[in-house]
Parts: sequence; C-alpha cells; structure tokens
Amino acid sequence: MDVVTLGESMVTFLPSRPGRLADVPSFDRGIGGAESNVACGLAAAGHSVKWVSRVGADGFGRHLVERIAAHGVDTSAVRTDPSRPTGIYFRTAGERALTADADPARGVGGARGSRGADGVRGSGNLREPDAAGVSDRAGVSDRAGVSDRAGVSDSAGVSDSGAEGDLPAEVAYYRTGSAASAMSPANMPGEEIRSGRVLHLSGITAALSDDCLALLRDLTAPRPGRPLVSFDVNYRVDLWHDRAEAAGILLDLARGSDLVFVGADEAEAAWGVTGGPAAIRATLPEPRLLVVKEGGRGVTVFQREPHDDASGEARAVRRPGAGPAGRFHGSESHDDAAGEAGAVRRPRAGPAVEKARAAGGPPAAGRLHVPDTVTHVPDTVTHVPDTVTHVPDTVTHVPDTVTHVPDTVTHVPALRVDVVAHVGAGDAFAAGFLSATLRGLPVRDRIRHGHLMAAAVLTAPGDLGVPPAREYADRLVALDDDAWGRLRLGPGWTQADRAEEEVRTP
Repeated sequence: MDVVTLGESMVTFLPSRPGRLADVPSFDRGIGGAESNVACGLAAAGHSVKWVSRVGADGFGRHLVERIAAHGVDTSAVRTDPSRPTGIYFRTAGERALTADADPARGVGGARGSRGADGVRGSGNLREPDAAGVSDRAGVSDRAGVSDRAGVSDSAGVSDSGAEGDLPAEVAYYRTGSAASAMSPANMPGEEIRSGRVLHLSGITAALSDDCLALLRDLTAPRPGRPLVSFDVNYRVDLWHDRAEAAGILLDLARGSDLVFVGADEAEAAWGVTGGPAAIRATLPEPRLLVVKEGGRGVTVFQREPHDDASGEARAVRRPGAGPAGRFHGSESHDDAAGEAGAVRRPRAGPAVEKARAAGGPPAAGRLHVPDTVTHVPDTVTHVPDTVTHVPDTVTHVPDTVTHVPDTVTHVPALRVDVVAHVGAGDAFAAGFLSATLRGLPVRDRIRHGHLMAAAVLTAPGDLGVPPAREYADRLVALDDDAWGRLRLGPGWTQADRAEEEVRTP
C-alpha cells in the first residue's frame, strides 16, 4: 500500500442554483473531506491508497463509502458505527473562501468543546473576503469555513484569474457527535492505519473530539517501523473552542510529523508567525520536509536532509547501544518511511590503529573515538576489517548533539488559473506532491505536480477534478522556468487534445 489517509468525510449538499441557503429550493448531493480528497487524488494518479474512517449505519454513510471506493480507493478499513450518524453539511459555492465574524469563545458551532443546538454549525455571519486588490496573480484559497476575519487558507499555490460572484457564502455543518468524531486508538485498526509507505493526516481530525486527538497523538508518536507521516495543518478556526489550545496541539502534531503542509496565513493565524517561509521554518525545524504555501506567490519547500533516498524516505541512524527511540540528530520522531532504521556501523580504524597494524602488532587497547565534529557515520562502512582483532573495551561514543545538515530550500512560483470554484485545491496540491514524492522526483517537480493537481480541481466544480494524464503532467513539469511562468490553465485543460494553455503560451 502506497498511502493510507485517515479522517472524517461528510455528505455535502450544494445548492442547485445560486442564492442563500434559506432561498435555494433544492440541493445536489456530493462528498467532501480533506483526507478522502487526498486519497481520491492519489488513486487517480495511479497509486494504491486506503482511506480509514468511521461512518454511521445509514444511507449517507453507505453513499460516502461507495463514492470514495468508486474513485479507486480501498475502503475496507472504514468502520460502521451503529449508534452515531454520518456527518453532513450544506454549503454555497464560496464555502472554501470564507471569513466570518464569530465569537472566539464558542466558534461557529459544533466542534471540540462547542455546544451548538442540534449539532448545527451555523453560518456565523459568514461573508466573502474583501476582493480588493485581486488580480490575475492573486492567491487562490482552499478554505473550509474558517472564521474570525483571519482569512485562514489552505492555499494551493496557484493564482486566481477568475471570480465566483458577489453572493454571500454560507456553510452549515451537522457533524457534532458524528461517527467519525468517535475515532480513538481503542476502536481504530492501528496495523491497517500504519500499513502504507505514507500515512496522511490532517489537523481537522484533531479538532473533532478528545478521542480523535488521542488517535492523532498516537499516530504521530515515535515508534519503530512507523510510515512516513504526512500532516496537513488545515487550521479551521471555527472547529476549535479554544484557539490557544488549537495552536499548541497543531504545533505538537506538526513537530511529530515527517512532512508538513501549512499555509503562510494559517501559520500567522494559528501561531502568530509572520515573516514568510523562513520564519515558519524556524518555528517548525523538526519535519524533514516543510511545505509552505503562499497562495499567488507560490510554494516554498524546506528539505532538512538532502541525502534522502529516491522515494523521499530518509534513513534514521541509531546511536550505538540505543534502543528504537535513539535517532540521528537527537530526534525521536523521524523514522524512515520504510520503517527500517539503519544501525550505526563501527567506524573505520583511525591512524593509530593503522600504524599499529603496519608494525605487525594489534591495535592499542583503549578508546576508538569518534570526534564531536563528526556529523554522521558513513553508510559505506559495512563491517570491521578482518585484521582488527578485537573491539575496544571502551564503547565508542557518538555525541547526542549532532550538527544538522542545512536545509535545501526550493521555491516554485504559482500557476495562473481560470478558477471555476475555490474548492479542494489544498487537498489536490497535497495529493500531487505526495504522488511525486512516491515516484522519487526532485522537490521542484513535486511542487509543480502539486500545482497541476490543484489547477485540475480549481478549473472544475466540486472537490474533485480530473487530473492530467501522468505523461502530460510530466511534460508540463519539465518546462523551463520561463515557459512554466507563461502557463495559464482553464476549464477542460486536463482533457483537451491540444490544451488551451499551449495555445496561449508564446
């Protein structure tokens, strides 16, 4: 299994025509959920993917499972809860581009610690963000009903050349007490959740209940053999009862993950971090890969270990005598994605030992010392040479504090996109980035594949779009920087015989 995702999905109801929720006569049914969106995107890209969750023993739950499975996702680990319902929500087309005037003490309804009447998470005076200054280089957001004027986005790193109109955006959730909110370490299949090369999680799940938070803490905790943990911060202001609590929880979960996706505006709203990607990296130095999304400016990735193998899965190096928790760089949260930590091998004999050998005698007893300045033990040393007659009595010491390899920083500008709906772009970006990571592509290409997957969703209605064929996407990703900067993608670009953006590119 390539990827396992875990999180709540809900049945969505979209107005059959524009207008206020109070005035719309009928709704079309769909599905929505950050983690299942990522799963569907990865399946469309040709990967084996499993979605893990809980649904109610009702028609909505069956509909969710059937629809997600129809996208090629393995749903065998989805559990049915006989006593709790499947979550549902109603939204207008602008639901993912919302700000709101909400009481921070209660949120907009129905999340951790919130007590909305009948589980309704109301519109909370939701309004569309100020459109002033929006141009063909403005940032496209994938916002899920965030509140308090923060404009928190899950930016996909594409530029918006379209608009959705001037109608107020509304969202009403019915998810309090849902089947998924009861997920916990005790009732979810831990072995199946950890069965993939990558485990993808979201901060949304942590906000649903204390049990869900306990599950995410367990999944991001250091343990031997865990998969590469991918975590999308997905800060949703209206899902949290206490913003200070949210900030600490999301920071802890991100620090325990190997790959983290975060929007620059999310980092500011959740943690008060300003100053751009470098300041966010200073706040989150632990993840091996940190993906910072800045809307229309593009995406910046910090890669802490430039010697990762082709699949982006770095080896953890154990200190001599250390148990499974002993980690290279003194961290306990960075197992490799294959789950096999490389044991530290004995170092090469130093000059004193070589001199003793040349003289025909055994090496002098005592300490075989690794200097404090050594940053790693070479992988090429696989054994102690046969001429060494004994292991020194004094155990070799590798210092607990090891100098970190500097980050490799990669920035890729945003694409220009004629937007149909601001829905699902952040999830699609994550799917594209993870797909390219699994293929062992360079970081620049991973970002570009994320941009293209996001553009496929933004140029189609709904949370899921038709991604470009792999060969076509690879050809676009291989463009030089000037040609990439001239691309402009519109509706239908993924399926056109001669894509429109090629005609419009000089």
